[in-house]
Amino acid sequence: MESNQTLSQRFDIYQPSKTLWFWSVVGAVVATMIVGFTAGGWTTAGTASEMAKTSAIKARAELVANLCVEKFITASNAKENLAKLKETSSYQRDSFISDGGWVKLAGTKKDVPGAADLCADRLAAMDTIPANSVAQDDTKS
Repeated sequence: MESNQTLSQRFDIYQPSKTLWFWSVVGAVVATMIVGFTAGGWTTAGTASEMAKTSAIKARAELVANLCVEKFITASNAKENLAKLKETSSYQRDSFISDGGWVKLAGTKKDVPGAADLCADRLAAMDTIPANSVAQDDTKS
């Protein structure tokens, strides 16, 4: 090789071996996988399945918690129950909600995990019960 050749001339002359090509491709594949799984957001099938199960459980708890809040605030004694809930310590509020039956869905034997906690947190964050949501006793005379 002559020392006075330019870089482009040396590149044109260079012929890599099959071994060098093989290891270059292997290195590129490994680097792509590392970047894909760490920063690219790729997941395995097992991880995706677990994520789907967790999302389904959380979605069900959110739905039941929304229904629980609706049942709670539409009850005729909602203001008294809200006051009792706020007097209850934070770690016992989910028991208060479960014991009241607000997280119970028709046709289910067990409460949905996490729903009572979500419901209690949402209700505890309320200052007052909305006026138009309280059930009215319609008794005919």
